[in-house]
Amino acid sequence: MSVPVMVFTIKDVCALVHIGRTSLYEAIRRGELQAHKRGRRTLIFSDDLERWLCSLPPISPSKLSNGPSEIVRPTAVRSSADTAGRRKTGKEA
Repeated sequence: MSVPVMVFTIKDVCALVHIGRTSLYEAIRRGELQAHKRGRRTLIFSDDLERWLCSLPPISPSKLSNGPSEIVRPTAVRSSADTAGRRKTGKEA
């Protein structure tokens, strides 16, 4: 029998819902998400996290893209190791 998770740390919530620490702390500061302190550790109860996630506004259909032609693909980022020792061409300059 597994015990359900009842409390999360800030790090746990960031990893679980793919949100940055700053955005999470802003939600707490604005009172949108309730957090609790235990010593130096900030804890978020699973019920409070679920309530906050359910309160987020849904995406309206008009905000979605109108098709694959509008999808922007990220370009590859070269590290300095990839470009070390190479001469810059007109395209890279």
